[in-house]
Amino acid sequence: MSEVAGQTAAVHESYAFACMRCGHGWEQSYAIEHHTDAEGHECVRYVSGGTVVPSPLSRPVCQNCDGHLVRIMRAGQVSAVRGPQPAPAAPDPAPAPAHHWHLSDLLHPFQRRAS
Repeated sequence: MSEVAGQTAAVHESYAFACMRCGHGWEQSYAIEHHTDAEGHECVRYVSGGTVVPSPLSRPVCQNCDGHLVRIMRAGQVSAVRGPQPAPAAPDPAPAPAHHWHLSDLLHPFQRRAS
């Protein structure tokens, strides 16, 4: 990539994550900014929600249990397991408990089928 010093080029990437410790799954999108300084050195910044964050590829951390044994997958893997979410007919007076996704649900697309 050719850039003039001080200019930025950004690409957008999304990843799905599954914690191998607690089974929590989530997806996150990033703007990946490539910067070139005045000396010609390139650096990369990951931005999510307007905040600079560490690279999710270097040492991902589970948002649920802070575990570091996290599988990184292409985007859509977690939402594919969850399936379409129907809109509620009427608001519930008491909030429903959050659904806990099991690791087997998240890894289902990767399991081999018996022949």
